[in-house]
Amino acid sequence: MSAHPEPVRPSTTGLPGRTPAQIRADIEAQRRDLGNSVDVLRGRVAELTDWRRQVREHRSQLIVGAAVVGFAVGGLMALRRRR
Repeated sequence: MSAHPEPVRPSTTGLPGRTPAQIRADIEAQRRDLGNSVDVLRGRVAELTDWRRQVREHRSQLIVGAAVVGFAVGGLMALRRRR
């Protein structure tokens, strides 16, 4: 999957004097572009919401974060016991 979206082609939408065939061609081109954009978006959403892959890719960061949270909770509990 590419990190850069495909370049947007200049549209002839709204140009005066277009023929019905040109209008239909523009509509079809926009439908294709929209379909491609939706497919790319679905793929990206699936990629970002795959929590197992996210855990695999960020395992060390998760371990460090869990350790920091554990020390913080432990420290807070120790402070409360002193009171």
